Amino acid sequence: MDKLYPSAQDALAGLVKDGMTLAVGGFGLCGIPEALIDALRDSGARDLTVISNNAGVDGFGLGKLLETRQVRKMISSYVGENKEFERQYLAGELELEFTPQGTLAEKLRAGGAGIPAFYTRTGYGTLVAEGKETREFDGHWYVMERSLRADVSLVKAWKADRAGNLVFRKTARNFNPMCATASRMCVAEVEEIVENGSLDPDQIHTPGIYVKRLVLNSRPEKRIEKRTIRSN
Repeated sequence: MDKLYPSAQDALAGLVKDGMTLAVGGFGLCGIPEALIDALRDSGARDLTVISNNAGVDGFGLGKLLETRQVRKMISSYVGENKEFERQYLAGELELEFTPQGTLAEKLRAGGAGIPAFYTRTGYGTLVAEGKETREFDGHWYVMERSLRADVSLVKAWKADRAGNLVFRKTARNFNPMCATASRMCVAEVEEIVENGSLDPDQIHTPGIYVKRLVLNSRPEKRIEKRTIRSN
């Protein structure tokens, strides 16, 4: 089985539409599916709900979708580094479901595992818990969090075979494996394609059964979010 598509635009063809929910991997600018985000922008799909740790930066990553006003709602754990995100949110133009980072990761993992909800101590007694069920276990109070499922997942991996088995590289793994399993249609952007059977099964992070389409981006930009150097 060969899941490789010739371009990011081809990989998203027939998948994206107005009002859909997408789970997008990445942490800051690390491990983001750059080409797929550009293709999503070019598709013109609007009123999108995007589940992602954050929304990139101004002019790059998911920040491009904010500039074109294609995102209606963000489900995120971090909202810094993006002035347009801040402007739209404070102006009431963008909905935000603010979620603690570990809780967001578990909501995606649970969604991929078919678990509808779970309890966590994180957020109890804060704004995060407002309107949610709470319950006491062994003398501690917990908040019930619903899991997350998306229509389409966009993830970034280092290497894949043509069957869609994915290998992530170091910290670029971040939210990508959870996003990959949290939808019925996962599209993966990778830097290297190898032949089926050449990956060590013990080194595969996301099995190809979760991945429906692949696109090769052998030269991603990989911007550094904040560059800090030591003065002489």
